[in-house]
Amino acid sequence: MMINIRWHGRGGQGAFTAARLLGVAYSSHENQYALAFPSFGPERRGAPIQAFTKLDTKPVVNRSEVNKADYIIFLDDTLFTEGILKELNADGKVLLNTKQSINDPRILTIDADSIAGEILRQPITNTIMLGAFAEVFEGIGLQDIKEAIQLHMPAKLHDRNIRAVQQAAVEIHREVVL
Repeated sequence: MMINIRWHGRGGQGAFTAARLLGVAYSSHENQYALAFPSFGPERRGAPIQAFTKLDTKPVVNRSEVNKADYIIFLDDTLFTEGILKELNADGKVLLNTKQSINDPRILTIDADSIAGEILRQPITNTIMLGAFAEVFEGIGLQDIKEAIQLHMPAKLHDRNIRAVQQAAVEIHREVVL
């Protein structure tokens, strides 16, 4: 069964990079396939964008945008509205980068901005949200994410991004357990 993930971010935040890294991590296992692609026009840095990752145990050929998602991931909480929950499958989850606490079991929150400031020293939350996703989604592990980072990001970014992924997993685990 295909798993559909939709990423919401702003140009320059790395939403498509996160979508692509997730696809690489997932498809590193036998009989697991992924497709990742962005959706944006001539927007500039800071404009809202979407990216998509489709995961399946058979080759993914459907290249259409995801309207009903299993997971919706927000790199920027200013893009989140309550109406987005209508675009979530019945047992789906939202992962939201925010300092706020939201009392809805479908919405998991993490303060990715603080982790980014502390570990990455820049306001880019893509790998942090990817680490949170890896902790929530049983089909992928942190080691898979680490390997994808090492394969597809510049070497100078490896250590800090891997530390950020690990911290995100710890933080979202607390959210899930509570």
